[in-house]
Amino acid sequence: MRSLFVLILLAGAGIGLIYPWAMTNFSGREIGTWRVYEQGRFRPLTVSLSSRDAPVRVLVDLTARAERIVSQQRTVLTLTAATNGRTVLASTLRFNHVDNPRQASPQLPDKIFRDEAGLIATVNPGAYLFTVGPGDAEDIPMRAVDLVLRSGVGEIDGRARPIGFSLMAVGLIGFLLSLRSGGGRPENPNSQPPPPRWGRGPR
Repeated sequence: MRSLFVLILLAGAGIGLIYPWAMTNFSGREIGTWRVYEQGRFRPLTVSLSSRDAPVRVLVDLTARAERIVSQQRTVLTLTAATNGRTVLASTLRFNHVDNPRQASPQLPDKIFRDEAGLIATVNPGAYLFTVGPGDAEDIPMRAVDLVLRSGVGEIDGRARPIGFSLMAVGLIGFLLSLRSGGGRPENPNSQPPPPRWGRGPR
């Protein structure tokens, strides 16, 4: 039973954690990466997109001198995307769910935190203006901000995370209960004295 619950736990982690992460970071192809913040200045970015790029996933990489981002549910960055004067994406980014940031460089203490700004499902050919700005979070030691666009990405099934987390809970609880109900070690039959023999013993 323990092996079964371990398999359920691993399946839940794959569905709820690994699958969304892989779809976000590796599905489709990368259109490009552009620096939109450096040396204390934000700069707008204009990118030409075509209909064959759809859907386009918008990711933001924040380089900061920190082990983790503690934003206290405040907004670290804001992002909007517009084309022909129409806003097609507006997002707030907190970065506080990133547990394993990437190392910017072996020689630097900076870490790179990635957050998803959203998905542009329908792309009309033309120029898209991306504007990244500061949020209301304070004391975030930002070094740089990069905008990453990926095209032709797969859309994450909204049921994946709830199902995955439910399986993880079932597997973990079942595994812990199996440890408790396992009892002590099986009794060694050689540890008991031999039963008495009937009849006369040797003379």
